[in-house]
Amino acid sequence: MKKPLLLLIVTILLFTGGYALDLNDFSYSMDAINQVELEKYLGTWYEYARLDVSFERGMFNTQANYTLLDPDCKGRTKIRVINSGVKNSKPKKAKGRAIIPNAEEPGRLMVSFFGPFYGDYNIIALDTENYQWAMVAGGSTKYLWILTREKELDPKVLETLKLKAQQYGFDTDALIYPQK
Repeated sequence: MKKPLLLLIVTILLFTGGYALDLNDFSYSMDAINQVELEKYLGTWYEYARLDVSFERGMFNTQANYTLLDPDCKGRTKIRVINSGVKNSKPKKAKGRAIIPNAEEPGRLMVSFFGPFYGDYNIIALDTENYQWAMVAGGSTKYLWILTREKELDPKVLETLKLKAQQYGFDTDALIYPQK
């Protein structure tokens, strides 16, 4: 009984594009930063603020580390993603990968932590001079992260980022600050 159900699920995913690297309409409704110097963006980022998402609920001292991998079989840029944090006083880590599906839009990535399933990753604000902060949105108003190189952020920058996020419909009053 389990094998037919699994086969049905896999078939549905294949025919509905469950594995495809296509960004959704919400992602394209936002202006992504496309002057991204990947070498400067790679490395460790602290999660300064985020909206509450089930896969990070209760986590603090969260950070993401990005390292360049060899291109995929289609020649697309591929990045290793390691997210880490502390939950219930225990360190947690999630390993994934990101792909830039279109080299002309390096601010729009697809990220996967679960096999062939990818989620949208849009860099919608970035300190393009010093790469000290970035704001990343997912494929809906449920997913928003403000990333920083240091655990602190200038309050004026934070307010500017929150205003930009509000313009896209994000509830910035619901932001969580996991470094505190």
